[in-house]
Amino acid sequence: MTREMTEPAADSPTLDLSLAPTPPMGWNNWNTTHDRPEFNEEMVLATADFFVSSGLADVGYQYINIDDCWALPDRNSHGDLVPDPVRFPNGIKAVADYVHSKGLKFGIYTSAGVHTCSPIGFPGALDYEEQDAALFASYDVDYLKYDNCHNEGRDAVERYTKMRDALLATGRPIVYSICEWGQNKPWTWAKGVGHLWRTTGDISDTWESLLELTKLNMALAEYAGPGHWNDPDMLEVGNGGMTDVEYHTHFSLWAIMAAPLLIGSDLRTVTPATMEILLNTELIEVDQDPLGIQGAPIRSEGGLHVFVKPLVDGSRAIALFNENDGPAEISTTAAEIGLESASSYLVRDLWAHTVQESSGAVSADLPAHATAVFRVAAS
Repeated sequence: MTREMTEPAADSPTLDLSLAPTPPMGWNNWNTTHDRPEFNEEMVLATADFFVSSGLADVGYQYINIDDCWALPDRNSHGDLVPDPVRFPNGIKAVADYVHSKGLKFGIYTSAGVHTCSPIGFPGALDYEEQDAALFASYDVDYLKYDNCHNEGRDAVERYTKMRDALLATGRPIVYSICEWGQNKPWTWAKGVGHLWRTTGDISDTWESLLELTKLNMALAEYAGPGHWNDPDMLEVGNGGMTDVEYHTHFSLWAIMAAPLLIGSDLRTVTPATMEILLNTELIEVDQDPLGIQGAPIRSEGGLHVFVKPLVDGSRAIALFNENDGPAEISTTAAEIGLESASSYLVRDLWAHTVQESSGAVSADLPAHATAVFRVAAS
């Protein structure tokens, strides 16, 4: 049963929305490691190194975020969280310092409950908001993912607003990611409370999960914008549960929907095909467009979708998405996607990196589960 939500007080402080003018881009370990031992300091430092050496940092990925299980199961005698000395022998501050030395930013995780989500049972931040926020600030954290497990049934707006206020009290600029799984419709109350909020449950590395989360998130475009983003969860690209065609669709849809782009794979072992997807600068430009409009479907019929995202230069990004298990052709026109009448249009394929001239028609023959993305402008 959904509980009645408390509205944030009108005179309460709000976050600096300029901390996330475009959807955050980076990495988080959870989708590839969960709570297994390979989540450790060595992995995190190697990922920071790889961000720089691979060019990921150059195209906009900047956050190195650690997830659940970084701490011991018990607080210390002062009530502080304690980094796991096996996973993080040099502590969290040393890891953050290393990440910062690479020109990157560092993120951490906890839950708005008495425990985090891992069945191991790590302490959450409920009723420790000020103490934990101060600890995170002392680590020089730049990003907090705040989960929703073991919340004691307490009001979501109150819990998430209290952590916002605790973060603000530290004086450190921290991007605040509300991870309450869309249970209490955060898109209706979380602007000014967090910079992004989950619109869905957790993603898994399957086509069925990708499709479910897409359909939940694509209906919420009106609530997103600079500094306040809908978050359909982290990327599974490269984790092996889907085909490269499906991973192309995953990245395409997240980009057209202005979703955060948080890599969820082990970058020490990814394939060239995965890197080609993650380094697609033309799709990243669509995701990061400063106008900040979440693309939305203007037509969805029989499993065939036409998404449109207006861009700051007046052009339109469009995604033609075939969710079906067989091939299909999808077509649209410059008029349908909202462009003014012109004698001709330039149609750039953002996966093939080619340009064609058109009198206004745009179409693609798509295999099952495939997506084509184009940028269309009057020539």
